[in-house]
Amino acid sequence: MKALTFNPTSDMFAVRDLPVPTPGPGDVLVKVAACGLNPVDAKITRWKAMVPEMDPDWTPGLDVSGEIVHVGAGVKGWNTGDRVLYHGNMLRPHGGLAEYAIQKADTLIAHPPVSPAVAAATPCAGWTAWRAIHDKLRLKPDHSFLVTGGSGGVGGFAIQIANDIGLRQIITTCSEKNHAYVHSLGATAAIDYRTEDVAARVHILTGGRGVDRALDTVGPDEDIVVADALAFEGEMLELVDVVRPGEYRDVFQRGLSFHQLSLGAGHRAGPEAEGRIVQAGVACCRMLAEGRLIVPKLETIPLAEAAHRLVEIRERRSVGKTVVVL
Repeated sequence: MKALTFNPTSDMFAVRDLPVPTPGPGDVLVKVAACGLNPVDAKITRWKAMVPEMDPDWTPGLDVSGEIVHVGAGVKGWNTGDRVLYHGNMLRPHGGLAEYAIQKADTLIAHPPVSPAVAAATPCAGWTAWRAIHDKLRLKPDHSFLVTGGSGGVGGFAIQIANDIGLRQIITTCSEKNHAYVHSLGATAAIDYRTEDVAARVHILTGGRGVDRALDTVGPDEDIVVADALAFEGEMLELVDVVRPGEYRDVFQRGLSFHQLSLGAGHRAGPEAEGRIVQAGVACCRMLAEGRLIVPKLETIPLAEAAHRLVEIRERRSVGKTVVVL
């Protein structure tokens, strides 16, 4: 089969011919139709140390749309021919940037009634946004909300999910050229982070109060700006790095609260945590099927172009979502 591999010694991606893998107990073999590209795939050079056994055959790719072609021992509830969608475990080989991939059956969801490319564009970014908003920040219609990086994957989905809840004030940051785009997703205000003081502008937009909830999808150091934009007893979720309360202005006197989230970490924390990934996936797929969530600025590319695009994503030179179609 054709697969995009990552060599941990040279830090290079390459399309190579590999044998079709065999699923072990509890796993399924999936014929891949499409695989979404994400920053976590692009930044494999940073987290490869977490996988001592990584070799030059390692195949990345987490967000997979496909069809089950082989069921491993002990798998229940799934059969050959079932169309599925999943967010994979980055610490396992045989990812979705290949003609065939392996995934634990307990973390699969039924494929939504949309194209493989649209489906594969949603798990990492969309399910993360859903969990951030519903499980962590618990947004309500009367909350004001700031999301940094609204033109990116997580940010774009977060704006839509917040809008679906009915929030009246959704503020985001992005370059001026993307202001019309984020407004089309449901943002009520867009701040050009390159030319404006973000925290100061947020306070103006909120009548000097600050926002009730905030999601930072950008980092590094953006957490300081976001924390400064919070209202009294506001809450922030830091997605890119760890929170640093000691670095934030008057953190104790303002009664601020903080959250962390790593969607894929649920694969390594037991059945309950795996269930949270599945729950987010089912909820997002329902929104997709009902037309309440869309994937704007979706670009599809062949496997041969994936390595170049991953480098662009790592260097933050991409907008919207890119999906590899096999």
